[in-house]
Amino acid sequence: MSASFDQLPSAPHHEAVPGLRYIPGWLSSDACARLLSSIDAAPWSAELRRRVQHYGHRYDYGRRSVARDSQTPAPPIPAWAEQHATGLVGEGHMETEADQVIVNEYQPGQGISAHVDCVPCFGPVVAAISLGSACVMDFTHPENGTRVAVQLAPGSLCVMTGPARYTWRHSIAARKSDPTAAGRVPRGRRVSVTFRTIIDPMR
Repeated sequence: MSASFDQLPSAPHHEAVPGLRYIPGWLSSDACARLLSSIDAAPWSAELRRRVQHYGHRYDYGRRSVARDSQTPAPPIPAWAEQHATGLVGEGHMETEADQVIVNEYQPGQGISAHVDCVPCFGPVVAAISLGSACVMDFTHPENGTRVAVQLAPGSLCVMTGPARYTWRHSIAARKSDPTAAGRVPRGRRVSVTFRTIIDPMR
């Protein structure tokens, strides 16, 4: 069974996906434009089908773990990311400031398969800012198959904790448009900025 994002409550906490907090308009359109400009001023990696940037710690997609190879260290977290990491703590979305940031670029037709962010690698909160084009992210419960489609608008903040972080899988379908109550809406370029804390296995 599934629920359309048009049917979801407008409150920040979604009852349909426990632990999911969605905040539209977290950044203004001007703030989004400035953030995108800062991101595009830095080099992109083409190691995946989509372009990415890693800061603080590099994530090894092959091993599904945080890369600890000192020969390929990730750049330090830039000032623009530190500013938002501080804001996430100040607003109570995260308990500690993120020490790992991944920027993903999605062109129309690109998506990401259903997954749960690496449990042994990252802490209990995952927060992501959406920039550029809107898109639909699907949250799926692995046991009963419930699917909840959430529209991620430009400038919105999506925070995953509890079941939304550890149980529900999230994905973006690889398509060039998304269904809405008013018909299909074409996608444009979308950039996501995801903030995480690293779990140190040596502790």
